[in-house]
Amino acid sequence: MPVLNRVADLLPDIVAYRRDIHAHPELGFDEHRTSAFVAERLREFGCDEVVTGIGRTGVVGVIKGKRAMSNGNLKVIGLRADMDALPIEEGTGLPYASKSKGLMHACGHDGHTAMLLGAALYLAETRNFAGTAVLIFEPAEEVGTGAQAMLDDGLMERFGIDQVFGMHNAPGLPIGVFGIRQGPVLAATDSIEIRIEGLGGHPGMPHKCIDSILVGAQLVTALQQVLAQNVDPLESAGLSFHEFHSGTTQRVISQTAELRGSMRTLTPEVRQLVKKRIGEVVAGIARVTGAKIDLTIESSDAVVFNHAAPTELAIRAAKDVAGEDNVHETPPVLGGEDFSYMAKARPGAFVWCGNGDSAGLHHAAYDFNDEAIPYGTSFWIKLVEKTLKV
Repeated sequence: MPVLNRVADLLPDIVAYRRDIHAHPELGFDEHRTSAFVAERLREFGCDEVVTGIGRTGVVGVIKGKRAMSNGNLKVIGLRADMDALPIEEGTGLPYASKSKGLMHACGHDGHTAMLLGAALYLAETRNFAGTAVLIFEPAEEVGTGAQAMLDDGLMERFGIDQVFGMHNAPGLPIGVFGIRQGPVLAATDSIEIRIEGLGGHPGMPHKCIDSILVGAQLVTALQQVLAQNVDPLESAGLSFHEFHSGTTQRVISQTAELRGSMRTLTPEVRQLVKKRIGEVVAGIARVTGAKIDLTIESSDAVVFNHAAPTELAIRAAKDVAGEDNVHETPPVLGGEDFSYMAKARPGAFVWCGNGDSAGLHHAAYDFNDEAIPYGTSFWIKLVEKTLKV
């Protein structure tokens, strides 16, 4: 296939971009080196416009096709890649492993950025499309605020974007396979913080105390029943606690405890139900135990929802690259993605690109699979050329 053949020629450069970014991971809104690297490459490629500082450390590249659309109006599509890393100590031992202690690209954003750079190089070179491709390099996806920061800086309006597309690597999905579905793709995520104020004291006199650890344990187990007893088994929802902090010494019943976790849902109805029931369970345990319990639920990512028209375009582009048998309708998952905000601002679609048999996302042994690069890069190219036909 012509695109894949040309991308194969470019592959050593794209892999080099990826490994350079991998070796220099940066957290959300601190992607100064990464942003500068991206902007420099885009200028080298001959993009018509390169804008930095969109959403603080975001970068946007603009490539215009050979001509306008036949009706005289430029049609504009946005292609988004995320750039930030995670606060994880890398355990791969690779020659290009992270040079920054405690930071690594454990979610493949190095690969996402490199694949979009590869597509930018090809598109700027050939311009075999009508209209405009806007390449969006997003900061701070992992903290869930990068997309909104770019939107707040006028991303859609400034560049006239009509549709927007995102892509993420998928460990466990074979190399050369794409996963796409219409409708909900990734969950809405809400962070949960619970602070318990009990009554500390001597372990030999528990009847004079309110044990905050015991109250916290009751909350963790009771709140799981919200999913088991209140959510339709045919619906999807997740609730988990990631932190439980209490106590400073032995022989003292702890007075305070803090719990932090998250809830994940795919529909507004289930989201509201779970929030409501969490509040009721917390209030009930506070009454029963006598503890003071403060509950805070803060929204993070909305549901990533694939709209019909852009999803169909993405499916066609993926089939052009990988063949019909290698484009699968994948079920929704309960991970979160702030691409949701871009797809709320404009019709959009989010695609999975197989990463093969790698370690899981957010794991210290994870590494983006360079064998996925020709497929992901070619997908972006085909998407532009099929959506913005000359």
